[in-house]
Amino acid sequence: MEVKAWLKEVLDELERTEGVDYADARYLERETESITVRNEEVAGLSRAETRGYGIRVLYKGSWGFAASGVPTAEAVRETARRALEIAQASYKTQRDPVKLDDTPPQRGTYESPWEEDPFAVPLDEKLELLFSAVRILKKDKRIVKAEGSMEIFRTGKLFLSTEGAEIEQVIVESGAGIEATAAQGREVQRRSFPTSFGGDYAARGYEFIRGLALVENAERIREEAVALLSADPCPSGEFDLILASDQLALQVHESCGHPSELDRVLGTELSYAGGSFLTLDKLGKYRYGSKIVNIVADATIPGSIGSFGYDDEGVPAQRTYLVREGIFVGYLTSRETAPVIGRRSNGCMRAESWNHIPLIRMVNINLEPAPGGPTLDELIADTKHGILMQTNKSWSIDDLRLNFQFGCEIAWEIKDGRKVRLLKNPVYTGITPEFWRSCDAICGESEWKVWGLPNCGKGEPPQTMHVAHGTAPARFRNVRIGSGK
Repeated sequence: MEVKAWLKEVLDELERTEGVDYADARYLERETESITVRNEEVAGLSRAETRGYGIRVLYKGSWGFAASGVPTAEAVRETARRALEIAQASYKTQRDPVKLDDTPPQRGTYESPWEEDPFAVPLDEKLELLFSAVRILKKDKRIVKAEGSMEIFRTGKLFLSTEGAEIEQVIVESGAGIEATAAQGREVQRRSFPTSFGGDYAARGYEFIRGLALVENAERIREEAVALLSADPCPSGEFDLILASDQLALQVHESCGHPSELDRVLGTELSYAGGSFLTLDKLGKYRYGSKIVNIVADATIPGSIGSFGYDDEGVPAQRTYLVREGIFVGYLTSRETAPVIGRRSNGCMRAESWNHIPLIRMVNINLEPAPGGPTLDELIADTKHGILMQTNKSWSIDDLRLNFQFGCEIAWEIKDGRKVRLLKNPVYTGITPEFWRSCDAICGESEWKVWGLPNCGKGEPPQTMHVAHGTAPARFRNVRIGSGK
């Protein structure tokens, strides 16, 4: 690859440049395909490729970054020159110099596991899968919108640094979902499968999409959407709350994943996405949740879109506790931020593409299942009076990730260990540490699942990242619940 040789040359030059502490280069190639079927018509169909490189330079403790999609030796040299000039300009306004941790430079390769190349599957076959599900969703005239969507990605990455790192990675990702919107009079309800906002995603091939069983679940989703039209509103008050696995994944994302990003804690996201209530003084001693709450950042899970071999600073994928037995014990870090808390980076720096600078991003942020924990049916049977909620519909959370409100697509009232009625428009609210401290039961490993979320936003200008969350259903005591729209 000529670009690799050119990048090595400019890194060698930068290493010899007076004042340059460090530099790295990332080359990325990405192929994507996106399909949307709505009401038995193709509503969206695209296939795209992008390739380019980004160069970071650390000059006397100040960063500079530049990127280009032009694959010539001259363009690579010009990009490196611009990155150095930006770093030199940044140095003039420097307050505190950046100091990187001592992570050893890595040399290696990584490829995500997959069996069936999703790009080799004929387009007609992909369309027919979505059409088949949508036809089933549309079999009731009260379904006013039936939609199916699918996205696939193949990303190749090269990472080089002046420290001697040389890493190549190839990651294949696939995902799909269906959604039915029912309407009658002024009442509108929605049901999604396998979860909302585009469905579920994994770092696997087309075999993952086949395994989602979209067609097999379409009838149930249609019937639930229609049944919600005449369902009772969710009652208001304090109830025991059971969150299904897919809803709990978003709860973990918003109320633990984002506030544990160390750059937010240090103030670099304040102007756009906010800060965090998990300030430095809380590390190692703050009771985030009950003793059964264990939350781990794990980029090593095979087949998850929050997994990789190395992050975009060349740091190996790791498994790190954020909350252990309810105590807050760790942050998501980078080589720049980890020394602030006396640690090495745990490999959480990623960029959306070659023309974005890496930021601290979530990996797989997982709520661990309870050893020998109950099944969902057993958890319901153990609940005297409560509400079971599934599939996110809306969410709101403050800048510090403390006060939140989540709405779900569907709920059931539980009395004396049985689901007794369907409920619509359920909403629950809380304060993050109080909510997690009220967690008194988590289901076991048989109920645990990793959910892929391909649209986590952060940064200014904004970047979208693929992350994931492993969760099993869990119960929370005395939660404020009500009915919304």
